[in-house]
Amino acid sequence: MCIAVPGEVIELFPPEARVKIMGVETIVNIQLIDNLNVGEHVLIHAGCAIEKIDKSYYDNLLGIFESMVDENE
Repeated sequence: MCIAVPGEVIELFPPEARVKIMGVETIVNIQLIDNLNVGEHVLIHAGCAIEKIDKSYYDNLLGIFESMVDENE
């Protein structure tokens, strides 16, 4: 099974972008995504942005991941 995490694009420098994942900034490859813009949201797997997602879906996924972290603290 694979898991992808939601991130927000904060800087573009193709073929990579800086994204924020639950408050942590990291660099991901964006070659699989066309027409990506700062402020958009993506799913990230194995260091690659694999799909654009809308804000509503991003917020939903972020809530799920945050609740999982809270349960383990």
